[in-house]
Amino acid sequence: MKIKTDFLIIGSGVAGLGFALKVAEIGSVALVTKKLVMDSSTSLAQGGIASVFGKLDTFELHIQDTLASGDGLCNREVVEMVVKNGPDRIRELIKLGAHFNLRKKESLKDESPNFDFDLGREGGHSQKRIVHAYDMTGMEIETALVKHVKNHKNITVFENHIAIDLIVCSTRMKRGLVTTTHEDYCCGAYVLDREINQVKTFCAQVTLLATGGAGKVYLYTSNPDIATGDGIAMSYRAGAAIANLEFVQFHPTCLYHPDAKNFLISEAVRGEGGILVNSAGSPFMEKYDPQKDLACRDVVARAIDTELKKSGDDSVFLDISHKNSEFVKNHFPNLYKKCLTFGINMTKEPIPVVPAAHYMCGGVATDMFGRTDIHRLYAIGETACTGLHGANRLASNSLIEGLVYAHMAAGQAVKDINTFDLKSMPEPSVWDEIGTTDSDEGIMVSHNWDEIRRFMWNYVGIVRSNKRLARAKRRIENIQNEIREYYWDFKVAPDLIELRNIATVAELIIKCAMYRKESRGLHYNIEYPYRDDKRWQKDTIVRRPFVG
Repeated sequence: MKIKTDFLIIGSGVAGLGFALKVAEIGSVALVTKKLVMDSSTSLAQGGIASVFGKLDTFELHIQDTLASGDGLCNREVVEMVVKNGPDRIRELIKLGAHFNLRKKESLKDESPNFDFDLGREGGHSQKRIVHAYDMTGMEIETALVKHVKNHKNITVFENHIAIDLIVCSTRMKRGLVTTTHEDYCCGAYVLDREINQVKTFCAQVTLLATGGAGKVYLYTSNPDIATGDGIAMSYRAGAAIANLEFVQFHPTCLYHPDAKNFLISEAVRGEGGILVNSAGSPFMEKYDPQKDLACRDVVARAIDTELKKSGDDSVFLDISHKNSEFVKNHFPNLYKKCLTFGINMTKEPIPVVPAAHYMCGGVATDMFGRTDIHRLYAIGETACTGLHGANRLASNSLIEGLVYAHMAAGQAVKDINTFDLKSMPEPSVWDEIGTTDSDEGIMVSHNWDEIRRFMWNYVGIVRSNKRLARAKRRIENIQNEIREYYWDFKVAPDLIELRNIATVAELIIKCAMYRKESRGLHYNIEYPYRDDKRWQKDTIVRRPFVG
């Protein structure tokens, strides 16, 4: 089955939805999402959006905070572009119906250029600049965008569709095996309809990857189950450049409870006075950074990791019980209710927390308009490596990056599509599954999925070493061989597609981590404990070897 569209968007978070609404004004849009349209990391985002609205704040202060967090690897031009575009993108969200907390209980007026936001502060920020909707900011944004996407006549949403591989024209391809030249361009993607188990061929003039991150590569993560690095893996197989995957951000404070899954305790809790303490109730962050509990995430995550290894405890604790109980309930209503379901009253007792894989600072390498080095293929949001985050993302810079790059990429894509010669665009072939059979060995998928996530956590986690990385490399090579053999023999299924992708991303993280022989930002190797600007103040770029 073939589906033709002007724009193919894979992913339904803030980046994909924002791009869809802008390009739908000039062409048809197919938006593919692997589960329901609301199932995204955006929906789970608690803290807020970093942007300059405070009277004491300036663009330059936000720029400097972002550069400091990125530890020498941010692209300043990109940082300036995102920071300076931020306020206008938030005003756009308000016009679309998103509501954010205000200091004064007044209605938002579309014609007003500024709003008296109840701004929060998070780690690494020198000023209050976090625009938020209580502690459910992502859900507020996602709901507003989805409403408009579903009502737009030019946008068709394909839920429960999981992308398998990109279609790169002027190549020979059979079930995802790509041979590339410098003249290649993306013509769409092969996508599995999960409900009828049929592979569809989506043909598009422009393809946008907004598939989010890859937290499920690790055993413990704040990410939803959909975060399997699909866009990064597909781009790599298609021949695109991938950058900086060694920089995996581990959020310092995920809820530690046997019945909790992927539940993040927002950084905003520390921003409002929460203090990290050990099992004896003693604060410890002052030993690691002058900013104490408001240090950047990489510093806090390593500090917690060190404390746990010294004590042998299962968790540390985040304590905000010294604040007024009504203040806590009003600022964190969702967190308060969620913790109560696990028997934890955060107004009276500390919350047990541990670090967990949270955000990929690396991804598909792009320019300032979201363009990859494959023609007609764009990548934005967490899927992309834009140069904004460098070696460590500043808290709440992710949503604003998604909004700004959706705007920039849409503007460029609209220009590009008017220059394409549609007559020269070849017709992609349909999916080829000749010689394959239905799988009867699901144990291979589940076993390898579990093994990857465990050795990535143990060997390629917050603290690394050459020996640990070498062990991980040997294991991923064996697993990759098994997956390739299995993949060619059996019909594709969602679990197999995701396993193939997390294995690819795991391999790339290991490769990037082994290459960088220093410690910088989120990458810490005990054998190279210091930052080395002379040799390593540069991006790590990897490409799939050419197949002739």
